Amino acid sequence: MSIFTHITLGTRDLERATSFYDTILAPLGLKRLVNVPGRASAWGLDQPSLVVLYPINGKAATASNGVTVGLQAESRDMVDEVHRLALEAGATDEGAPGPRPVAKGAYAAYIRDHDGHKVCIGCRTGE
Repeated sequence: MSIFTHITLGTRDLERATSFYDTILAPLGLKRLVNVPGRASAWGLDQPSLVVLYPINGKAATASNGVTVGLQAESRDMVDEVHRLALEAGATDEGAPGPRPVAKGAYAAYIRDHDGHKVCIGCRTGE
């Protein structure tokens, strides 16, 4: 069981954000489960877990410094593929795919989405 119920990311352009996350989440097996036009979109396996939305308080969305959303991939090849798709979809590279010293067999890539949110795509291969 995860300790999180969901994560939300604010956006300044919901249509662009929805298209971006549709592109990078599909290879990870996540599908869009919620689409509230002009308000929010959400992805997950069987329940909404990652939500992209216009901030409810009506203020501009901003990215937090030091926050990273980590997404689980099944393999190094999948990390590489999602990183490639993210860059093609307009993300900024924040760390090319490769081994990471945080844990044995850790392999990850980092990007920033169009709204400046830092996203990690990673796996632990046990190597």
